Amino acid sequence: METLSSLADGFAIAFTLQNLFLALVGCFLGTLMGALPGLGPANGVAILIPIAFTLGLGPTPSLILLTSVYYGAMYGGRISSILLNIPGDEPAMMTCLDGYPMAQKGMAGEALSLSGIASFVGAFFATWGLVLLAPQLVKIALLFGPAEYFALFTLAFATLGGITSTNQAKSAFAAMLGIGIAMVGVDSQTGVQRFTFGELHLYDGIDFLIAIVGLFALSEVFIFLENHRGGAVGNEKAMQIGRLVPKLSVLKYCVPTMFRSTIIGFISGILPGAGASLGSFLSYSLEKQVVDRDGETFGKGDPRGVVAPEVGNNAASGGALVPMLALGVPGSGTTAVLLAVLLALNVTPGPLLFTNSPDIVWGLIAALFIANFMLLALNIPLVGIFTRVLLIPTRILMPVVAMISFVGIYGISGSTFDLELMIGFGVLGWVLRKLDVPLVPIILGILLGNEMEVNLRRALTISDGDWSILLGSPLAIGIWIFAIIGFALPIVLGQRMKRRMRNAASAAAADIKD
Repeated sequence: METLSSLADGFAIAFTLQNLFLALVGCFLGTLMGALPGLGPANGVAILIPIAFTLGLGPTPSLILLTSVYYGAMYGGRISSILLNIPGDEPAMMTCLDGYPMAQKGMAGEALSLSGIASFVGAFFATWGLVLLAPQLVKIALLFGPAEYFALFTLAFATLGGITSTNQAKSAFAAMLGIGIAMVGVDSQTGVQRFTFGELHLYDGIDFLIAIVGLFALSEVFIFLENHRGGAVGNEKAMQIGRLVPKLSVLKYCVPTMFRSTIIGFISGILPGAGASLGSFLSYSLEKQVVDRDGETFGKGDPRGVVAPEVGNNAASGGALVPMLALGVPGSGTTAVLLAVLLALNVTPGPLLFTNSPDIVWGLIAALFIANFMLLALNIPLVGIFTRVLLIPTRILMPVVAMISFVGIYGISGSTFDLELMIGFGVLGWVLRKLDVPLVPIILGILLGNEMEVNLRRALTISDGDWSILLGSPLAIGIWIFAIIGFALPIVLGQRMKRRMRNAASAAAADIKD
């Protein structure tokens, strides 16, 4: 009852004209950004961070805007998957397998509508899971001391490479690079300068918002211009939508698929390092085993092959918010960006968030429900408009993204040095992406590096320099074991998972050609 009462208070906060308008704008912009292959939710949120801060929005309105962008981009990424067979991001790979064949049969509109309904179902029930599970996780988190928090941050670094990662060495390098960047500035305990090289602007450290916008938004501009050479991603022929509303009979036999995929996706989202990619893959694979073991319909335009991965990855996106809000540890790349937003707003996520700032956390959760219904209302009737963004030449679109980044960061800091630093991070992000080095561990290192150091120092101070305190409780030992397994599992299973995803995509492509 206490949880439901808090949620009712959250709706009272979210149901203001300003917050409803921001949720609507966030859903619309998020869907547009998600429709462009490569941008994805993390980049979409990163691009709009400067706008939220430039407008001077408070913590709750800023989070409502950016989480609406998050949910909108999750749906928008399926537009290019279904119409062009180009995944908007990694979780959308599985949607291509049956979404594109449906489009080839003249059922693109029905596939897009099914995708929208599936996204709504997955996100809606995952948000209820967040309501029920996060407060319980908070009670466990209150048992954490400095040693347990240090182990928890290590777990985040060990697993954020993802279960489908095939190169943990690159993920570890990225995490170390991020921690190194976090060390720049004046040491808060000793007052000693670290890695400032005599540059006055670096005494206060590097603002993580500058790093995030540079690494995600600017590097994406460089990648887009390099790959598309100024042209549009889509073409008029591929934009034929056809009938929009799926038949009621199709929706009925997709209901069991939605139920199974919601559970799988939500659990995948909660687990560190799993996230939407694993939720999408497992949901599709399980559904194929349950309803089409002989491979007669899946991969050939089966509506359940669109519904399963869509429900799975959206449920995983909601699940990833649970550890971010309750523990202060992001479960995915986009929640790492949202964590940066919270920190920039002087809001510390974790167990005390629910007691110190209940208006923020419950207002945010209520806004997630509102955003889900807005997306359902927007995406089905307006899907034809959202597809047109694929026809805009990147030589027009990408300079707009760059301009938003520059104006936003300058509006926040008023420093040309920060703009130069942002360009440097943009180039660094472009180079790292060319080398297939993940960017999320860098962001996580910048965000959590200082907290990790502070908790390690506190633990050693309490134990008078005895390092065994890091293994001094069953909880800490359990987290360390989980971290070791999370780091080793992708090395053992990552290549196999990637191979299965590629084989499924290749088989579906072969069926389409035939």
